[in-house]
Amino acid sequence: MTILIIGCRGQVGTELALQMKQRGREIIAVDLPEIDITDSSSVKNYIARPEVSLVVNAAAYTAVDRAESERELAFAVNAQGPGLIAESCRIGNIPLIHISTDYVFDGTKSSAYVETDPVSPVGIYGKSKAAGDSLVAGCLEKYIILRTSWVCSAHGANFVKTMLRLGNEKETIRVVDDQKGCPTFAHDIAEAIVTIAEKYLAEQELPWGCYHYCGKGETTWFAFAQEIFRQAGERRELKLKSLLPIPSSEYPSPVKRPMNSVLNCSKIIEKFGIQPRPWKESLQQTLNDLYLQESAITSS
Repeated sequence: MTILIIGCRGQVGTELALQMKQRGREIIAVDLPEIDITDSSSVKNYIARPEVSLVVNAAAYTAVDRAESERELAFAVNAQGPGLIAESCRIGNIPLIHISTDYVFDGTKSSAYVETDPVSPVGIYGKSKAAGDSLVAGCLEKYIILRTSWVCSAHGANFVKTMLRLGNEKETIRVVDDQKGCPTFAHDIAEAIVTIAEKYLAEQELPWGCYHYCGKGETTWFAFAQEIFRQAGERRELKLKSLLPIPSSEYPSPVKRPMNSVLNCSKIIEKFGIQPRPWKESLQQTLNDLYLQESAITSS
């Protein structure tokens, strides 16, 4: 039984391929240029392989601001792509695990979002992801849509790496303090997907549908940055001297971001026994991974 991982060079895809290999699972891990999810024949070329038993789509267009001026590309990757993947999975009777986002919500709810809350995205990125989710759910019976939020890791571009770079370059940094959410780390998302995949491969059945998964504990971007610099400062000296909270109105952005991105994870706990990991603990692991990478580069 082989698992096809699409988007293997992204934050989650990188971690997922690594964890699957560590567990001895047979995988096919692809990304651009090997596969183009906006091209039907390219998608079919991989999903139609007889050894593929499960597909995980970790590919996405994630440039939230740039999506406002690249609408066609965002919808091609985040909507058309998942639609083509789902159609090929339907033809082959192959289940799909598809990664989604908190940006399908507008962020106006006062409490944590549950899976049954109506989607109401406000930007192109969120609208394109919501469209992709709809195509997956409308095409397949055997699917898991996994919504997550504030994704960070030792790979790719993300908030943790941006803060560390700025902390080494600037004495003063301003960070938004009126948006709340749950930092979620790619290694934890990958672990959740592995748990779901292992259950399917063992039982050939799952409680299909949409699930929320994010780090345990809510915070603001400003408080998240404070913890990043607190933990990083224990390891090395930073140039940063002052971290200042600002309202969203003072942050230059072409798109409105959700003020509340907190996701309720009760369903995934109940159905799969997957317990979200405290985000501060996961941050520590990610910083360890980053410094190990730096040490390896320095010593080579």
